Amino acid sequence: MIRLTYTLVDAWMDSYPCEPASITLDIDDTCDVVHGHQQLSLFNAHYDERCFLPIHVYDTETSRPVAVVLRPGKTPGGVEVRAHLRRLVRHIRTRWHKTRITFRGDGHYARPEAMTWCENNGIDYIFGLSGTKPLARKVDEVADDIRTRRAIENLPVLRGYTETRHKAKSWDRERRAVARIEATMLGLDIRFVVTSLDVGSAEWIYDSLYCARGQAENLIKLHKTQLASDRTSCRSALANQVRLVLHTAAYWLMLTVRDAIPKVRELATAEFTTLRLRLLKIAARVVETASRIRLAFAAACPEADLIRCLPGALLPLGP
Repeated sequence: MIRLTYTLVDAWMDSYPCEPASITLDIDDTCDVVHGHQQLSLFNAHYDERCFLPIHVYDTETSRPVAVVLRPGKTPGGVEVRAHLRRLVRHIRTRWHKTRITFRGDGHYARPEAMTWCENNGIDYIFGLSGTKPLARKVDEVADDIRTRRAIENLPVLRGYTETRHKAKSWDRERRAVARIEATMLGLDIRFVVTSLDVGSAEWIYDSLYCARGQAENLIKLHKTQLASDRTSCRSALANQVRLVLHTAAYWLMLTVRDAIPKVRELATAEFTTLRLRLLKIAARVVETASRIRLAFAAACPEADLIRCLPGALLPLGP
C-alpha cells in the first residue's frame, strides 16, 4: 500500500521534464463523511459528522495531485503532521536533490514539531496562525492606524499589512509572523500567517503567496464532488485507501485529457464534469477491423474537431 501511494508521488515527479528549481505544495485535509463504523472513522465535533479526514497534497500551480492519505476523522497533531511531511520529502529527495520545497497550509498545520523539522531540514513553509492576545498586541499600533485612517477618510474598507517576530509558549524559537489587517464599518479583522521565508514584503507573503492556497481547496472539490473520491464505504481502512488511490488515478486521466486540449478552446479550462459530459459521455459507433478501431460520431457532434485531434495530442504521452 505504501509503494502504491508512492507511485502517485512518482507520477507527479514524472510530469516534470527535469528537476524544478522550486515547488510549492499545498497540504490540507477534507471531511469525508461515513455512514457506518468503518475503520478510522471518528466523530468530529467541528463538522458534526462521523467521518475521515484524509490529507490531500497538491502542486497547485499545475493542478497536479501529489499524495492522498486516508486518516482518522480528527485534526492531525504535530507529530502526525511531521511524519507526513518527512515521508513525502524523503521520497521526493530520492530524485530531486536540489529543489527548494515550500509547504503551504492552514492553521492546524502550524505545529511546532512540523515547523522545527522543516527548519532543520532546509524546507520552507507558510502556515496560517491562530491569533492570540500576545500576538495581537504586537500589531496594535498598526491596527489602530489603519482603523483610524479608515474612519477619517470614511472608506468602506481599508487593508494593511505588517510583520513581527513571535514566539509562542510551545515554540523553541522566534518566527516571522505576518498580519493582514482589514478595517471595515463592522470592525477590525486580523489574520496571521507564520513562515520560514525571510524574503518578500508582508503584503506579498499574505496576498500573493498564502492566499494562493485557496486554489487547492478547489482541486479538492474536483477530487471529491466530480470524481466521487468520498465514496469510501468499505469497512477496511486499507480498502478505502486503495479507493482514494484509484480516484486519484482518475483525476490524473481527466487532467491529462484537459491538458491536451488546445488553450484556445473553452474546454481547456473546463471542470471535469464538463469534460465528461462533452467528450466522454457521448454516443458513437465502434467499428473494429483487423488493423484499427474506428469511432463514428454523429454528424452534429459539437466537439467533433476536438475529438479528432485529441488522440494525436495524447499519443506522445503513451508508452
